[in-house]
Amino acid sequence: MSNQNGSVRIGVYICHCGTNIAGTVDVKSVAERAARLPGVVVSREYKYMCSDPGQELIRSDVQEHKINRVVVASCSPLLHEHTFRKAAEKSGLNPYLTHMVNIREHDSWVHVGQKEEATRKADDLIRAAVRRIRYHKPLEKGYVKIQADVLVVGGGIAGIHAALTLANAGKHVYLVERDPTIGGHMAKFDKTFPTLDCAACILTPKMTAVKAHPNITLWTLSEVTAVEGYVGNYEVTVTRHPRYINEELCAGCMQCVEACVYKQARFDDEFNEGLGKRKPVYIPFPQAIPQVVLIDPEACIEFKKGTCKKTCVEACGDRHAIDFQQKDEVKKIKVGTVVLSTGFQAVDPKKVPYYGYGTYPNVYSSMEVERLINASGPTGGEVVLRDGSHPKSVGIIHCVGSRDEYTNKWCSRVCCMYSLKLAHLIKEHTGAEIFNFYIDMRTPGKGFEEFYQRLLQEGVHFIRGKVAEVTDWALDKSEEGKLVLRVEDTLSAFVRRIPVDMVVLSVGLEPHADAQEVRRLFNISCGGEGFFTERHPKLAPVSTFTDGVFLAGCCQGPKDIPDTVAQAGAAASEALALIDAGQIEIEPNTAYVVEEACSGCQTCIGLCPYHAITRLEDKKKATVNPVLCKGCGTCVAACPSGSLRQNLFEDEQIFEEIEGVLDYAR
Repeated sequence: MSNQNGSVRIGVYICHCGTNIAGTVDVKSVAERAARLPGVVVSREYKYMCSDPGQELIRSDVQEHKINRVVVASCSPLLHEHTFRKAAEKSGLNPYLTHMVNIREHDSWVHVGQKEEATRKADDLIRAAVRRIRYHKPLEKGYVKIQADVLVVGGGIAGIHAALTLANAGKHVYLVERDPTIGGHMAKFDKTFPTLDCAACILTPKMTAVKAHPNITLWTLSEVTAVEGYVGNYEVTVTRHPRYINEELCAGCMQCVEACVYKQARFDDEFNEGLGKRKPVYIPFPQAIPQVVLIDPEACIEFKKGTCKKTCVEACGDRHAIDFQQKDEVKKIKVGTVVLSTGFQAVDPKKVPYYGYGTYPNVYSSMEVERLINASGPTGGEVVLRDGSHPKSVGIIHCVGSRDEYTNKWCSRVCCMYSLKLAHLIKEHTGAEIFNFYIDMRTPGKGFEEFYQRLLQEGVHFIRGKVAEVTDWALDKSEEGKLVLRVEDTLSAFVRRIPVDMVVLSVGLEPHADAQEVRRLFNISCGGEGFFTERHPKLAPVSTFTDGVFLAGCCQGPKDIPDTVAQAGAAASEALALIDAGQIEIEPNTAYVVEEACSGCQTCIGLCPYHAITRLEDKKKATVNPVLCKGCGTCVAACPSGSLRQNLFEDEQIFEEIEGVLDYAR
């Protein structure tokens, strides 16, 4: 091969990375041995190769020593491969004639206290890289133009903020929400911690701004059902479910609700967590956006029996907004980028049966209590138990469905603080004696610890220990007619029985049940717990491994409202950066087909996780779309005819690298 000849001049650069590498690897001796390898004309070691002086070493050596291949032995290529490719490119060298060797994560960090073994492994890895890089060839990046429109999936506070940020920057946004209204969980809250701001006062103006913004197309009762294409050119199918109300004609006057033949509400109100009732024609809550009613076909007599007098139609009058014939409507849109802000679902407290939810009527979930204390809730903000009484003592159990081997192992981050908030609000509404049962009190945010101290001063009781069970079994008269919480008080070292009138279960946050379906739609990944996975937890916390798809809010992991809004802004900024650049670079380490060797067996098509391979029917051969290909190599490994190859992972390069690792001659 032409690359393997006397013209190859290799520079080897070994990084100390402070003591991350040099503390375990004898960097100086490794550099000395690397200098004796065939084709190496320069071998250097430097404390921080990623620094400007370190990069300048490469640039000057390319000019002075006519280096045409660069090997950098340092940390993870994920962190710094781009850095060293840029350094080579600035010196006039093709960036893909650079190769990185990871002697930090792959060597020094796994050989702590084994300096001889770590040094020998560094020698082997560098020798392998020097042999492989002889077969590197110049490659060129590709470019894809970016469509300026953006899709935001999910209309909670994250989706609302991301949509407004993008729309205010002059981009057209499609905001898709599967519920009848935007607002998400935040719309159900009374106050927000730690400032006790009115949730509706904060959220409603932003919801209204979404509806009024000329750059936002808002589709509620809608779901993304198909996604095709690639970064900059996604074609998305959105299915709009019938509202049985024409949104353009409805004035939101509510006369149809009043005229409904059901003179009293009879059906569980989902927005009020089932604590209230609604009619078949309804609006989720007074500040709902869009301010348009909808008809529930599962409850409406017209849909169930076809015998309704249609008094709602009569009440609507000349507007003719009610349409019982509405069907699903399919919309196809083209967007360049996507922001996923699909949120979370609260843990079902029935998963923890020993706390009595669903068995004892006075055991409530935290979301139910949010509605009870809300002025727009089913009781007008009055804390009334299901038996009509007012609680004089309340137990709040933390970590229900969080930090638990039997439900979810993770901390949901918000439960401690919203439990404190609920304790304050219940005490404010009822004057009841409040007991908080916690495992550990976690108050790490701005103003959080101060809020905790405020609750202590208000006389709220805090008992450290995990509640074993909630029961109505009384041992004496003081417990009769009460719910008894049995808990080991770990600070006092004895088991206590606390009788209360009301129990509040502070449920944790978990991924939506359909998170895997959404993941497959957008070709992204989920962690073991089911939340969507970011590209890098520190350096790319809102990006995904699918270019052009970004994450915002609790779909990526549990977080509170400020963190959610901050992440939504970051996701919007990443999308804006792509759009305003006008195009995106496509790395050339993609697979390609050697057509004369391809048998057209189609094995590769079904295996490709990125749907980058299709069949050319006229040639009966496979072809790879380099924009969709991520260079994972699955197709290359599986191809029975060997017709699939991959740039930067050619057979010659891999075989030489293996030979280099196995060659122990010094």
